[in-house]
Amino acid sequence: MPSYLVETFLARCDADVHAAGVDRARAGAETLSRTGVRVEFEGVIHVPEDETCFFVFVAESTADAARAARLAQLDPVRIVEAVTSQPAQREWNDD
Repeated sequence: MPSYLVETFLARCDADVHAAGVDRARAGAETLSRTGVRVEFEGVIHVPEDETCFFVFVAESTADAARAARLAQLDPVRIVEAVTSQPAQREWNDD
């Protein structure tokens, strides 16, 4: 399933708001999953300098990610599909 970034505004020093958003995002995804809508909350990326917060959901569609965001009361600026990749494992030679 694809990943989606739910972009929100978050002021630099709002640690309590950040934690509450994480809890609500997790709960929203779990609620949808119990109803048969496959959505998982993967985590959050907070960029304090830009006062931006990206909540990452894995879902079958943008609409499902948006439903999770609405349940979590995240007030998204936008929702976009995201593609991630992992760098290849590098073996270190002690020579």
